Amino acid sequence: MKKFLGLITIAITLTFTAIGQEYVGLNYNFSKGQLFELEQKSRSETYMTVNEVTQRTTRDYNNIISIDVTDIIPGKSILTFRYKELKFNFNAKNQNIFVDAKVANDKEPFQAGLKNMLDKPFTVEIQVTGIINKIAGLDEILEDAASAFSQLKPNEQEAYKKLMKDQFGAEAFRSWLEQLLIMYPPHGIKTGTQWEENVPMRGGLVGRVDLYWNLQTWDTQTAKIGGTAKIKTDKVQLLTLEDDIKATAEISGTTSSNYLVNRSSGLPSICVQNTEMNGDYTYKANKAKRLKRDLKVPVKIVTNASYKIKQMK
Repeated sequence: MKKFLGLITIAITLTFTAIGQEYVGLNYNFSKGQLFELEQKSRSETYMTVNEVTQRTTRDYNNIISIDVTDIIPGKSILTFRYKELKFNFNAKNQNIFVDAKVANDKEPFQAGLKNMLDKPFTVEIQVTGIINKIAGLDEILEDAASAFSQLKPNEQEAYKKLMKDQFGAEAFRSWLEQLLIMYPPHGIKTGTQWEENVPMRGGLVGRVDLYWNLQTWDTQTAKIGGTAKIKTDKVQLLTLEDDIKATAEISGTTSSNYLVNRSSGLPSICVQNTEMNGDYTYKANKAKRLKRDLKVPVKIVTNASYKIKQMK
């Protein structure tokens, strides 16, 4: 009897060991005609200390985006994105811009600009591993949307165009999507496996993002994955900040992410991300801006975000 129980114990142990060592293939697997809906809620806070005075800028997003699978090509898919809801709150220097693209606001030109973006299609070409090949049509949508600013003064037009491009342009969107979507390895992995990828920073700051993921658990329907992004700017690249200030940036930080992945599509059903970055801008001397010499400006950026993606059909 003891021998029989011992054999059962060994068999159970071997079974769980085999499951623990089993490899799983993860990738993006779509069918033409599928429809998904992505809900974004995020807040970003930037703190800059200029001449010992701290300035705080906040950006809040509450958006819904539809994702249509419009074409399947061997090794990649064409996804068509459309903003269905766009709510954006920008607060800086005692100026507050709150915009709901669906709610008319004659006093805020930005509302008309975002309204012009609603339901306009743009495409993302994505490989089965999650690497994004290209984004097409989004910058053209922004150019058309900027017609809402045509009655403003030239400097106001440029300010609104820059704000739209920085927040919603193709490079900014791609940077956001590259950190939201997991880039899967081209081979099977098992629980505990870590893999990595790196991408350039896009849409404003110049530098690189090193992305790391690890498979925590998985079953036939879902996978739990942890992610870390290490962000570092190129400290010698010249940037153009708000108010046309020229500067360099020496900023670094980390994003931590937790994903619950739907294995059927490869998309995260839920993603929660937290980012913190610290460092310095160096404003370059400029007589027109009354900067007699270079000015070091400490900066801290904190972003908290949550995403949900559900299949609609």
